[in-house]
Amino acid sequence: MPQDPMDFEWSYWIEWGRERILWLLAGHLLVSQMSRLLVEKYKPWCLMVYGMAACWLLLGIKGFAVILLHAAISFAVAQFQLSLLTWLCSLILLSTLRIPAVEETKRKWYDTENEYYLLLFTVSVRCLFCTSFSLEYCWHAPTQKSSHSFPWMLAYVFYYPTFHNGPLVNFDEFSKQMRRQEAFSVKTNLSILIVGIIRIFFWWCLAELMIHLMYIHALYSSALPLESASYWALGGLALAQVLFFYVKYLILYGVPGLLLQMDGLKPPALPCCVSLMHSFTKMWRSFDVGLHRFLVRYIYVPMGGSQSSLLGTLLSTALTFAFVSYWHGGQSYLWYWGALNWLGVIVENGTKRILSISLIQDLI
Repeated sequence: MPQDPMDFEWSYWIEWGRERILWLLAGHLLVSQMSRLLVEKYKPWCLMVYGMAACWLLLGIKGFAVILLHAAISFAVAQFQLSLLTWLCSLILLSTLRIPAVEETKRKWYDTENEYYLLLFTVSVRCLFCTSFSLEYCWHAPTQKSSHSFPWMLAYVFYYPTFHNGPLVNFDEFSKQMRRQEAFSVKTNLSILIVGIIRIFFWWCLAELMIHLMYIHALYSSALPLESASYWALGGLALAQVLFFYVKYLILYGVPGLLLQMDGLKPPALPCCVSLMHSFTKMWRSFDVGLHRFLVRYIYVPMGGSQSSLLGTLLSTALTFAFVSYWHGGQSYLWYWGALNWLGVIVENGTKRILSISLIQDLI
């Protein structure tokens, strides 16, 4: 039975995974385990060199140069140790991905659109990693300079399991865990690997069944069946789509998460099942945990967060969702999506504040 071809993200990453990325991830696993076994002290540098080589192989020398240039510019601007300047640099670098002339130039580097999109997705994710490192550099004490050097930035930016699509791991977590040397057990790691592969294979089978039997995205691409469907049917289609999205990200984040575990790092928690969620706030906290930690640490809390006034909280939350919408592409529908999520979070938090008033609690 033919599969539903309308989910671009699933088809795209499965195709790249089969062709090259899974093989390169297997190579990373081999290098990682050998370095942990033989030269634990030099593990970050072994993985950095492997990540740079894998980047060169997949994206070519020009794609590699773009990512290296982004890292070098971010590091140079971070020397001023001004968070506002660092954010301005990050936003400018991110905006270069949407300049038509630059897009056309990068397209000419590759034979196919898929190769260009791989560069686009990779650079978008690398922008977040460069921002995380640069802000940590701005905040670090002079005594921590050695752990915030340019080689450490390259080890972080070119760490291959999270290279193309995440999940996002903040630099402070990455550096602490990567520098920590633990006892290495081949038996323990092998059991983690086997269990992890079995779980990911189960999720992949489930996703393939859904995409071969349910045709959710094909139905969404045509207005006619949607117009003739009942409200119950539309609700079922919406639920089916978010459930597929959930299963898809169990795989897309599960594979790199397993490799993080094999490297002795703690990956962000995998997405929670959307059927168990009933609030916007919980969705943002527990679906993409790595992105949530990034947003809270580098945007929400520095802008005042929940500890500021009501207006300050509204502004902090608005800026957070504005950045998410811009980072995802900045198209008009993404601004609407961000605004609706912001409104949902504000309404929920406002309701909680009202319900926490003692008079209201007595009435309840």
